[in-house]
Amino acid sequence: MMDWTDRHCRALHRLLSRDTLLYTEMVTAPALVRGGALHLLDHSDDGPVALQLGGSDPAELAEAARLGAQAGYDQIDLNCGCPSDRVQSGTFGAVLMRSPELVADCVAAMRAAVDIEVTVKCRIGVDEQEPREVLPDFLETVSATGCSRFVIHARKAWLKGLSPKENRDIPPLDYPLVHEMKAAFPHLHISINGGIESLDEVQQHLAQGLDGVMIGRAAYHRPWDILGEADRAIYGTDHGLSAEQAVQEMLPYIEAHLSAGGRLHQVTRHMLGLFAGRPGARGWRRVLSERATRDGAGTEVVELALSQLTEPA
Repeated sequence: MMDWTDRHCRALHRLLSRDTLLYTEMVTAPALVRGGALHLLDHSDDGPVALQLGGSDPAELAEAARLGAQAGYDQIDLNCGCPSDRVQSGTFGAVLMRSPELVADCVAAMRAAVDIEVTVKCRIGVDEQEPREVLPDFLETVSATGCSRFVIHARKAWLKGLSPKENRDIPPLDYPLVHEMKAAFPHLHISINGGIESLDEVQQHLAQGLDGVMIGRAAYHRPWDILGEADRAIYGTDHGLSAEQAVQEMLPYIEAHLSAGGRLHQVTRHMLGLFAGRPGARGWRRVLSERATRDGAGTEVVELALSQLTEPA
């Protein structure tokens, strides 16, 4: 979810769900430790949120984890699933599926550096690997460090020949394998990820024994459908905030962002799918897409877009 789940996106998502664990976009340890890009740690989340790190140097990841803990994150997650070229060139992301011992060293260093939980997000394998052979070994090796929480994207990553976008769709999903891993490692907290589109699917996976479900693209493109209903359907709580109310709650946040020199579209680009499937949604998207990028655009654009929901699109 690089370039997607930034702090503006999470501000909206937190309004929709108080209880869902949110993740940052992947932040590289070198950017924090060597580049001093501490602004990447800025957040206003008042609910559970995990900082996802990319890297492969244990000492550097330990320092990045320490910075994340100081910034107030609830968990630190090591990304072993991203297949992008720039991630491969840095020897982290999905390519780490080939080096479980290195991942274990990284996780051990991170755990020693912070008091909060350190977790791992991974694939079922990469390229020519046989998932039913490599995934159990990966989980056993890394969990031996004391790491007990894993999110498994139920696809291989093809690092040779497929783009990052193709890696999200083309390799077949293997949900049964993830369920097998839960049965084989009952002491581990295992969540599933990949291709899950609805809360009904979430409940099915939970009912079959998994500990959690991560939803990425569906929650981004249809945030109300997923996050707006999650507290009630999954956690048994309900703060009663409608999508329209969430927009109104975002206005002070947007004003503060604009006052600090930001641009409207930096926030509203994450709000385009908020009314997906509802009458007027096309008008909502059109107004934000056409006007939010203009110089001087302010919250009046959001108000105009909101009015499209009761007027012909």
